[in-house]
Amino acid sequence: QVQLVESGGGLVQAGGSLRLACVASGRTFTSYTMAWFRQAPGKERAFVATVTWSGDYIYADSVKGRFTISRDNAKNTVYLQMSTLKPEDTAVYYCAAVPRGAYRVAVTTVSAWGQGTQVTVSS
Repeated sequence: QVQLVESGGGLVQAGGSLRLACVASGRTFTSYTMAWFRQAPGKERAFVATVTWSGDYIYADSVKGRFTISRDNAKNTVYLQMSTLKPEDTAVYYCAAVPRGAYRVAVTTVSAWGQGTQVTVSS
């Protein structure tokens, strides 16, 4: 089983930027597609972005053009660069590991979650 630890959340004004990082340990990092999800108060956990072991990526429509996901396999780390942040981006952000070969990246196919990091965007 892989263990995930996130960092980088905080409070930022609208239009600002933050970078989240997630360090993995315990299993071969490249065995996993990595993803970020977020959960706002009173809402379900939602997909944000994903990156395969080879660097292919997909974004939720709500963050396209503003967020960038990347991974460094040598450092067992996945990043989420968030720019032009909006108040509606406020949420707890979770790093997630999905086994390679899973039919899709979704809450139901995640095999490991990080503890979550709070991102708050003020207007």
